Amino acid sequence: MHIALYQPDIPQNTGTILRLCACLNVEAHIIEPAGFPVSDRHFRRAGMDYLDQVAIQRHDCWEKFEQWRREKDLRLILFSTKGADPYLDYRYDACDILLFGRESAGVPDEVVTAADARLVIPIEPGLRSLNVAMAAAMALGEALRQTRSQHNGMRPQ
Repeated sequence: MHIALYQPDIPQNTGTILRLCACLNVEAHIIEPAGFPVSDRHFRRAGMDYLDQVAIQRHDCWEKFEQWRREKDLRLILFSTKGADPYLDYRYDACDILLFGRESAGVPDEVVTAADARLVIPIEPGLRSLNVAMAAAMALGEALRQTRSQHNGMRPQ
């Protein structure tokens, strides 16, 4: 399982997501350019000492990330407020990449088009969106619930 962040804007959110990846043994990808330097103190504070425990791949741009993904033959699952299907109804695979867009702007059309699935976390009408770190935790939790129980021979709860 992988989590990818498309040009993240907010260092605290990125640090929190990287900490999540470290704790759950999930590889993280940052698709540059980010809206902050990786040395940012807010980023470091949110990630705490967990940043040394997470496998992070940085990709210089979308095109290089997409080339890497295609070479590995991995599915790209985009989470978006404009997603087509509810995230709980999707069948995840252990090698999926869960992609989250910029906090300020989401992702451009070329990224939407490249995605193998576009999922949404349903929220109350009239509200804009969840915090990206919260959305990543919810999505990753469901994806791991499905895939880790399949691989361990256990039934999903």
